[in-house]
Amino acid sequence: MNDSHGRDVVGLDARAAALAIVESALKSRSGLDEALSRPPFTRLEPRERAHARALAMMTLRHLGEIDHALQAKLSKPPPEAVMAILRIGACQLFYMEAPDFAAVDTSVELASAYKGTRPFKGLVNAVLRGLARAGKPEQDPSRLAPDWLLSRWKAAFGVDAALKIAAVIAVEPSTDLTFKDPAAAEGLAEALEARAIPGGSWRTDKGGTLTEWPGFEDGVWWVQDASAAIPARLLHVQPGETAADLCAAPGGKTLQLAAAGAETVAVDRSAPRLVRVTENLARMGLTAETHAADAALWEDKRKFDAVLLDAPCTATGTFRRHPDVLWGSRPADIVKLAQSQARLLDTASMRVKDGGRLVYCVCSLEPEEGEGQIDGFLRRHPDFRLDPIAPGEGGAPDGSITANGAMRILPFQIEGGTDGFFAVRFARA
Repeated sequence: MNDSHGRDVVGLDARAAALAIVESALKSRSGLDEALSRPPFTRLEPRERAHARALAMMTLRHLGEIDHALQAKLSKPPPEAVMAILRIGACQLFYMEAPDFAAVDTSVELASAYKGTRPFKGLVNAVLRGLARAGKPEQDPSRLAPDWLLSRWKAAFGVDAALKIAAVIAVEPSTDLTFKDPAAAEGLAEALEARAIPGGSWRTDKGGTLTEWPGFEDGVWWVQDASAAIPARLLHVQPGETAADLCAAPGGKTLQLAAAGAETVAVDRSAPRLVRVTENLARMGLTAETHAADAALWEDKRKFDAVLLDAPCTATGTFRRHPDVLWGSRPADIVKLAQSQARLLDTASMRVKDGGRLVYCVCSLEPEEGEGQIDGFLRRHPDFRLDPIAPGEGGAPDGSITANGAMRILPFQIEGGTDGFFAVRFARA
């Protein structure tokens, strides 16, 4: 759709929405989700929404490389709004296969559209033309992650592993599926273009609208990252056992426990997010109690055979689908969340029956949120012992089991990438 001057107006609107998404994502940890739930993004047609979201996510995924390239062309940092336009433009040049003239011209038009950036449209034009002449930079994993996070990963996992983690940031994620009945997977594998992953997950690069894929409406499978599916398997729940999923939303682990035959209770402090859990349970033909409550304050006195605590965390392991977490996280978040996780572990322990088991997990790559929780918990709760996870158990990838039997999954340990995850299993005497 063109206006009287021949401009691609719809395309410009999509780029403006992508700009708003990137700016919001870099301002706060919840900024990405907020931007996707309000104008200008929600005013777009479906096709343009898809383009705006893809452009924003690609910009965030390559933000480190983009900023490095831009800094070489800038004598001093421009205002943040101008920098955001340059980032969107550079992403189009390098990673979205847009013609050079289109990437430059639409970026200049974006700068012209806002009072605060209008005086810098010449700068935008010059810088992006300079980038176009220089060409796409060679990928350097050390530039893909924020320096402070890369330094932490080097200290925790070694230089080689840290660079392998960073390299995954640039990889477009596939879609992983968990089947309610594992026996149904083989029959749908070809239609879903899916391949098996050790442990029971299936991975596909199929395109199109997910809700139109075979088996979705029939409640045959749900979307769940391969790493995220492992912790619930480590509980080995049996039909008729009782299980509690604390901090349950969006509900993939609740579905796993219910599908295994456990009498399942799902607790999450967000009532809106629990609605999604309830909807997924209904689609899958599964049942579970749901309670909107803070897991640390939930007043229910029941004890369970199996308790799963997927605690709130920095989520730095989820950067494949949520690259904004890399740029929205701060060192202080790790300390604050580690303290909260310890409190949640304490309350979770009180919900475990004698002889029951407790799995604690986080989708974080930060040791304070994972390995650092073990010794303190065992000191505070001498009635619990560490129950080591066996190599390969539940789909744990090679090299993910630590010396004391916990599980630390790094994003490169499953071919094609996976979420970074930590899990540990405790047993109550």
